[in-house]
Amino acid sequence: MKSRIGEIIDAAGYKKKYIAKELGVSPTQLSNWISGRSYPTVEKAFKLAKLLNVKVDDLYKEDDENEL
Repeated sequence: MKSRIGEIIDAAGYKKKYIAKELGVSPTQLSNWISGRSYPTVEKAFKLAKLLNVKVDDLYKEDDENEL
């Protein structure tokens, strides 16, 4: 599973520091989610999706999925 969190944050025009603060996580933790080193809890994933106005499914894509 590949994280799309970073590109969605960038496309929405938010600063990563702002997103981390809104979610109550450290910028390092958010960076780990973006890089795929770790994943948010279900609660944080839903909060992040709501903040970015996307579905939780949009935050990730399968590694072997072809680009459109």
